[in-house]
Amino acid sequence: MCSPEPINCFPVLMNILSNTFLRLFNSTARFRVWSELFYSRENTVLMNYIFFGLFTYLLVLAAGLPPLFAMSSVEDYKVRSTSC
Repeated sequence: MCSPEPINCFPVLMNILSNTFLRLFNSTARFRVWSELFYSRENTVLMNYIFFGLFTYLLVLAAGLPPLFAMSSVEDYKVRSTSC
């Protein structure tokens, strides 16, 4: 019933148990389980939104970090700190 891959065992077990309980209560409904790890079709529009969203986030991050390091150096210069 279960393939050697453990990821398939839980859905198969839940299918067997659910259908058994449905039969016990004289129901005509049945559960059907299939194993597909990820959605197989590529959604290019969604991938473009994700890419450009992450790209924009990285650009904002890249623009914001150098001034942070520069201000730290300026503060060190003002208080005349020295490194060991």
